[in-house]
Amino acid sequence: MARRRRPEKRVILPDPRFNDLVISKFINNLMLKGKKSIAEKIFYESLEIIKGKLKTDTPEDVFKKALENATPMLEVRSRRIGGSTYQVPIEVNPKRKQALAMRWLIDFSRSGSGKSMAIKLANELISASKNEGSTIEKKRNTHKMAEANKAFAHFRI
Repeated sequence: MARRRRPEKRVILPDPRFNDLVISKFINNLMLKGKKSIAEKIFYESLEIIKGKLKTDTPEDVFKKALENATPMLEVRSRRIGGSTYQVPIEVNPKRKQALAMRWLIDFSRSGSGKSMAIKLANELISASKNEGSTIEKKRNTHKMAEANKAFAHFRI
């Protein structure tokens, strides 16, 4: 049990181009070693690539759709009961849902080989918005594991 009070949540300013808090959070997750300007450049460049590939005027809608499709509803948590460990399916907290979706999109973009990060991120966002790709596969596997362990749902935390 923590004896101190919880730290206050920092207020994040919305991004300058779209004035959107979710995009700002995504850019912060994309950032490595405190280099925010590079992360912003990568993100906005990937939106330009999406705009060119899909011939759409609103690439931020593609981003929102990709994030929505990648968001998990259930996950499994390990719970030790009577000497044995069970994988207990639980619903995911809304803030964690968003954080997981962002993390999966970024991780699978980074894991691609070759091309620049902006191209890889654009490709991952496009495939996730169409409900396909590595990120969606990860979400499906997470849901499948939760479904398989539904019998242990009564051990919820």
